[in-house]
Amino acid sequence: MNLVKRIEHWGDTHHSHWLSIVRIALGILLFARGISFVMDNQTVARLIESTGFGLSLVSAVHYVVFAHVVGGLFILLGFQTRLAAIIQLPILFVAVFFVNITKGFSYLNSELWLSILVLFLLILFSVVGSGTYSLDNMMNKPGYRRRI
Repeated sequence: MNLVKRIEHWGDTHHSHWLSIVRIALGILLFARGISFVMDNQTVARLIESTGFGLSLVSAVHYVVFAHVVGGLFILLGFQTRLAAIIQLPILFVAVFFVNITKGFSYLNSELWLSILVLFLLILFSVVGSGTYSLDNMMNKPGYRRRI
């Protein structure tokens, strides 16, 4: 069994019920952040410009908004949670180390602390998966029949 399958198996067998509540809260937070980015595209554009990366601004804005809205919804519902969390990781990595850390590493910088917490939770759910209260778990039950 390769490493990815072993990590998935370990995550599926060691998932607590309270982690499902944390996963749902994380999904709501990311989805709400994505909706706020949809409402104000200029804020996202300014944040991406402040990083100084040579990325296309339009494509980066679309990636961030799409990843937060769709990824947050997927994490909220527990559908393809590992994939949705992995797609979010580059965004939060940049948010922690390039955007929020420039404002200072202090207790008053709440955006930095929230970004660190969300980054940690995304890494956690990349390993442990969606848990018992999720669409993934419901679709893997023996009585569930997929229609094609």
